[in-house]
Amino acid sequence: MAIQEITRLFDFPYFQLETYHTNKAFNTKIKGEWIATSSQEYINKANAISRALLQLGVKPNDKIAIISSTNRTEWNIMDIGIQQVGAQNIPIYPTISEREFEYIFNHAEVKLCFLSDDDLFHKVNAIRKNVSSLQDIYSFEPIEGCKNWQELLELGKDDSNQSEVEIIKNSIKSSDLATIIYTSGTTGIPKGVMLSHHNIVSNILTSIEILPDLDPNSKVLSFLPVCHILERCAIYVYQYLGINVYYGEGIDKIGENLKEVKPELITVVPRLIEKVYDKIYTKGSELSGVKKILFYWAIGLGEQYDINEHHSIWYKFQLNIVRKLIFVKWKDALGGKLKYMICGSAALQPKFIKIFGAAGIKIIEGYGLTEAPIVSANNYKNQKVKIGTVGIPLNCLNVTIGSDGEILVKGSNVMMGYYKDEMKTNEVLKNGIFHTGDKGEIDAQGFVKITGRKKEIFKTSGGKYIAPSAIEGLLKESRFIEQAMVIGDGEKMPAAIIQPHFEFLLAWAKRKKIDFDGSNEGVIQHKKVLKRLQKEIDKVNEKLGKWEQVKAFELTSEVWGVENNLLTPTLKMKRKVILQNYEHLYIKIYRN
Repeated sequence: MAIQEITRLFDFPYFQLETYHTNKAFNTKIKGEWIATSSQEYINKANAISRALLQLGVKPNDKIAIISSTNRTEWNIMDIGIQQVGAQNIPIYPTISEREFEYIFNHAEVKLCFLSDDDLFHKVNAIRKNVSSLQDIYSFEPIEGCKNWQELLELGKDDSNQSEVEIIKNSIKSSDLATIIYTSGTTGIPKGVMLSHHNIVSNILTSIEILPDLDPNSKVLSFLPVCHILERCAIYVYQYLGINVYYGEGIDKIGENLKEVKPELITVVPRLIEKVYDKIYTKGSELSGVKKILFYWAIGLGEQYDINEHHSIWYKFQLNIVRKLIFVKWKDALGGKLKYMICGSAALQPKFIKIFGAAGIKIIEGYGLTEAPIVSANNYKNQKVKIGTVGIPLNCLNVTIGSDGEILVKGSNVMMGYYKDEMKTNEVLKNGIFHTGDKGEIDAQGFVKITGRKKEIFKTSGGKYIAPSAIEGLLKESRFIEQAMVIGDGEKMPAAIIQPHFEFLLAWAKRKKIDFDGSNEGVIQHKKVLKRLQKEIDKVNEKLGKWEQVKAFELTSEVWGVENNLLTPTLKMKRKVILQNYEHLYIKIYRN
């Protein structure tokens, strides 16, 4: 299949084969060994899947779910195999509840499901009887009582119907529906975002213009869920550039995988950068003597770093020293060759961009949504970078600010609409313009700044508007605070429900010889701890207007996570759920 122009998502692997003939297109670790899949094998297996799906009776516009606990090569093979027969890939987060699985399966009328492991099989199998459309479940790993995807590869070895696959492939237009991605949703039930081939392909080809130059066969480590649109777009980009993708074994093994793979680029979310920095800072603070002095010197120098590198000779001299003495160890811990981190999903604290930049690792902060995948990004290639912003909009888009401050997007990447939900589609898509729900600003140079979510902004009883996300970002700059949710809608003043950074807090309490029982519950009740947290909040309040200062706070002993339904799979706060969970703390703040 000769590729003159990429117009459909399944064109990317063929382009990769023709242009680079990549030997290690995808790499997954199995039983301690990295197993490589070439671009040729990738295509061969995808075609086998396509042929098998046709033999199973799969028709154009059938919906096929893929769920995997970790990223793996099989996901991509299935993705292409499904698309080539005109069916749609429905990627689903593995961490959602059985109730959400059941809703998505029924709403999308999922016909077949492919999943990774035993835990997921039991979750899906438990709701199977309630999903009339579901015909079969296949697993990537051997599971007793579950069909295996290898059966399809075996079935697809018979290539007598490959001509039928080719006819369907050739009939698929760029404007056709490619995938439905169900939003993880901080509120309400998931919405199915319909994206065409053109929505994603046009976005990828335009975004490549602003990405750093990486040589073919460079290595990237992928560990963010590929079911999320940011990572999925990144994987298509890597195929276009001939880059070798290594799939991480899981969040708990990132450090180990970084050292093994030695990638030049990774895609991250702010929480991950925060965790990496916290570990580095904790180790540095445990040093003594000259080593400790040098560590804090490096941090201080990093905080002064200009990402556009407009530095004095004296600063450059000092930076050269700390890079050789301190920052080289940071890079070694991250594999030694890491040059770039692409960061999205939520706001990133500016200090991290500076400090990691000083260490020689550039953080590319951008902005996008499932409904409009890549909207803007800071561009190191053309020296169009500004801290505190999410960069300049891509060339194919028209981004403006509405009269109420809402960010509006018009262009080729804007979704087709929400699946089976015309009313919600019409609420956000008006005359081809997508109303993002995010509030923001565009400065004179064209840089976009996010100021908060429209639905999250609230008004106190005194009539003052509060943008909680900006205040929360400042609170989370404290090493004592891992999560913070600012509250106060209709109340006399803003307050905060805070989940401390327990790893740091418990170590601090031990150093200060604070007497408590060693538990999270015990430490948050101690007067010295509450006094120290108040000091952190006072620092933040100094940066805020009088009406938006946090006047009260309560701490939680529970760590907020995906497992307890307090965070979405993309690590965003589920505000309504958190408020319901800690209603007693709300009452304590405002009613006592």
